Amino acid sequence: MLKIQNLNKSYNTRKVLQNLTLHIESGEIYGLLGANGAGKTTTINIICNLLKADSGEITINHQPVSEATKKIIGIAPQENLLYKTLSCEENLQFFADIYGLNRETRQKQIKATLAAVNLLDRAKSPVETLSGGMRRRLNIAIALVHQPQLVILDEPTTGLDIEARYEIWELIRQLKNQGITVLLTTHLLDEAERLCDRIGILKNGQVLAEGSLAELRTLIPASEILVLQTAQIEQAIARAQSYGFTHKYYGNELAFWLPESLELKEIIARFEGIEIDAIARTDVRLEHIYLEVTQGN
Repeated sequence: MLKIQNLNKSYNTRKVLQNLTLHIESGEIYGLLGANGAGKTTTINIICNLLKADSGEITINHQPVSEATKKIIGIAPQENLLYKTLSCEENLQFFADIYGLNRETRQKQIKATLAAVNLLDRAKSPVETLSGGMRRRLNIAIALVHQPQLVILDEPTTGLDIEARYEIWELIRQLKNQGITVLLTTHLLDEAERLCDRIGILKNGQVLAEGSLAELRTLIPASEILVLQTAQIEQAIARAQSYGFTHKYYGNELAFWLPESLELKEIIARFEGIEIDAIARTDVRLEHIYLEVTQGN
């Protein structure tokens, strides 16, 4: 569906994208992760033909990016593209006109799109009367009204409460079920874990790691991760190293990579003689992978 090959973009002497290469298959949800300044927004702008790359190639459905490919892309930016005094229906009418939908198709699509985002009963409601979650759903509806094949969702759940986040997640899953390809950018790593078929980790304009969550987990040679609270940190690290456990710090938390899963009593036995305040065990999570990749290890 979307192929990016050796994409480069600089602003004066600052390199924003450096030989960026990634492929997104038709019908999948692809998560693009990266800190602010990693190059996500620049990449999106080039995909949408709003910005020209210095070099490299992008094709969408085997077509080079152009004015023509804009019609097969829908984008829901982080900031809502909504007119607050207009109703949901009127907002969609405005954007459907921009996409060139004729009157019959426009009315049919507005109704279908509002139903898809569960806002059909609020069609006549002004945007200013909607909750934050409803506004985000309407923002996604704008990206869907012209029936695109590729939808770009930029931080779709930022600032939402947990119930509204779940509503957006379910909507994204429905898009996949309809065969729509989704490019998702998010700072919420649990969101990427739950939704994405594949994930790319972006830093300094380059994809440093890419794959399914299972594939990315192989980057960390651990069966599980042990988090330990103790005042005897140096002793705990030395003991862990004697058993082949790699130690890491996640924020202020002392953690160890366990090469194999152990029973709790076995773990306690291996730290015998060291005062332990608390022990927590977890699977290898995307946050661990992301930190390992982006910190250059």
